Amino acid sequence: MRSVAMRLLARERGLFVGAILIAAVLAVFGVPVDFVLFGLTLAGVALFHRHTLQVALTGLAFIVLYKLGFTGFKTGPGLGGLALHLAHEWVILANLLGLLLGFALLSKHFEESQVPAELPRFLPDDWKGGFVLLVLVFVLSSFLDNIAAALIGGTVANVVFRGKLHIGYLAAIVAASNAGGSGSVVGDTTTTMMWIDGVDPIDVLHAYVAAAVALVLCGIPAAIQQQGHSPITKDPPAGVRVDWVRLGIVAFILVVAILVNVVANLKFPAVLDHYPLIGAGVWVAIVLTAPVRRPQWSLLPEAFKGTIFLLSLVTCASLMPVEKLPAAAWQTAFGLGFVSAVFDNIPLTALALKQGGYDWGMLAYTVGFGGSMIWFGSSAGVALANMYPEARSVGSWLKHGWHVALAYVIGFFVLMVVLGWQPHEKRVKTAEAPSPAVQYAYN
Repeated sequence: MRSVAMRLLARERGLFVGAILIAAVLAVFGVPVDFVLFGLTLAGVALFHRHTLQVALTGLAFIVLYKLGFTGFKTGPGLGGLALHLAHEWVILANLLGLLLGFALLSKHFEESQVPAELPRFLPDDWKGGFVLLVLVFVLSSFLDNIAAALIGGTVANVVFRGKLHIGYLAAIVAASNAGGSGSVVGDTTTTMMWIDGVDPIDVLHAYVAAAVALVLCGIPAAIQQQGHSPITKDPPAGVRVDWVRLGIVAFILVVAILVNVVANLKFPAVLDHYPLIGAGVWVAIVLTAPVRRPQWSLLPEAFKGTIFLLSLVTCASLMPVEKLPAAAWQTAFGLGFVSAVFDNIPLTALALKQGGYDWGMLAYTVGFGGSMIWFGSSAGVALANMYPEARSVGSWLKHGWHVALAYVIGFFVLMVVLGWQPHEKRVKTAEAPSPAVQYAYN
């Protein structure tokens, strides 16, 4: 056993040395050092997935030191530029911190409501049960945030598959949550940004053409994988009684999150740039309901570690020199899906809105679903990985979740064949559009 472990460690070290050599070649050929350092960080996360927090923090430290010493920041040089940058990004980070920690407690509330234990009564007994669950996640995400939909799906799956989830199925849960929000202006932060900036909700709706195809193409293989890994529970346990009060608390927390998001975007969009209202709203709801049903506070320390890891990667991405996009075209939209797997899609969407000339439904699909291809490419993926740490391996995610990338490509070209490239002009805005500092929370 020890010799096997030593061989694996040597292999990981060799791969990391190879990544360093590739990075050196990229630097020689003019790729910005910022991207090289971020690439090395991602390679470290992929190879040393048992030490992801340490790798992410180390990568962030090197990127900050490099920018302090050589390039400066978008907001200025030196420590002053860093301070201004963090002042601009803190709302994103605070919202994400509040949401991830809050939804860890929400997920436990939902599990203890016993609703997941009742679901085997309604789900098919074979692989189709796993697929139906993914469809439910898709539907939930069309009007809830992606994190909530993914965590609810993960919680239900934990019960009906007896806690043994295949990584390919975890990837499909994330993909379903991101696909479900792509065609709705209240289902994803990027689509909400489009709406506030003057994009008609109808111009986003056709993202569901690609998203529905992608759901089927990744959902069926994932459900078959899961059924072979751990078959679905055929019958609910005896004596299950739904705790309706706890279920009501779950609904209340979700309603607060949705109302704060929608009302603030419609009435006070500029406020979202300066205050983490959504994360704060979730915690207000948790505290108000705590006397009725006590949350599982003991979950917070572990959830906090996973959240700090994500915040480190988000901060790394925000420091990258993504200053402009190629000309608006279907090729650009297609490529942004792959970029979204590793970079924050909020500034990408903001740049696209500023540039104009896009097919907004196609863009919503690519920047939304594209993040599913890697586990930390979306907040939903990171949230689910907090529940299932075994998913924190890029190699395993790509190997077992191969159907997500395939579904992304095929879904995109089905949309192209059916509707083609349909760029639309935005309406005259009635409110100032959210900047990249709008909450990252829903990816």
